[in-house]
Amino acid sequence: MYNFLYEKPNTLEEVEKILNENEESKILAGGQTLIPTMKQRLASPSTLIDISDINELNFINDNGDTITIGATTTHNEVLSSDIIKNKIPSLAALAEGIGDPHVRNMGTIGGSISNNDPTADYPCACLSLKAKIKTNKKEISAEDFFVGLFETALEENEIVISIEFCIPQKASYMKFPNPASRYAMAGVYVAVFDDGINVSVTGASENGVFKWTEMEEALSSELTIEKAKSIKLSSDGVMSDIHADSAYRANLVDVMTIRAVENLI
Repeated sequence: MYNFLYEKPNTLEEVEKILNENEESKILAGGQTLIPTMKQRLASPSTLIDISDINELNFINDNGDTITIGATTTHNEVLSSDIIKNKIPSLAALAEGIGDPHVRNMGTIGGSISNNDPTADYPCACLSLKAKIKTNKKEISAEDFFVGLFETALEENEIVISIEFCIPQKASYMKFPNPASRYAMAGVYVAVFDDGINVSVTGASENGVFKWTEMEEALSSELTIEKAKSIKLSSDGVMSDIHADSAYRANLVDVMTIRAVENLI
């Protein structure tokens, strides 16, 4: 490693002050991506700002029609929350399928969406559950937040404060996990609302998480296995790597969609 400053503030005001005073600083929440990246010399921040002890960022609130989750809430806290298990059980199940116990106890929901890994689970849930992301500067919809591979609408010195999820009538998330790390080689989140059905896909596109509008239209007209089988994802623009080529991964998305729909009917 190399020399860097380590700061552990207790309030958001202190975080913003440190960010403004250190141009090359990085926010450290669970560190599940940042620390390995630093070890590989792919990131070299001058200052690490550890926000894990800021109580105002760690919470799960039931607002009636929505649930708000603080940015430093861990995956384990999400999957263990009675509020989430009762109101959005598919979100609790999603969190339970992330990584291993170490990752689930250290990794945070805010860190996951801020990093926007193309194989991450939470971005998919954010899109399907009509999430609003609150930062220290603004509030933004999930559709505008996720811009591309490892890219979000976060500006300089902007950090995620919380994520507000709409509560669906019912929802299901199915993924084909990498057997080693359990990241999504293909993941599909289907959420049913009064005004239609949202279908989001992670782990597949070369541009990151996306809403599958063709499947949404088909399922909104009729939520059946037949409708789910009638639409096939094109392999154009789908990732290809040593684990799965684009055609195989596109087929995985089709299969995960059918399984998600099976859970809903």
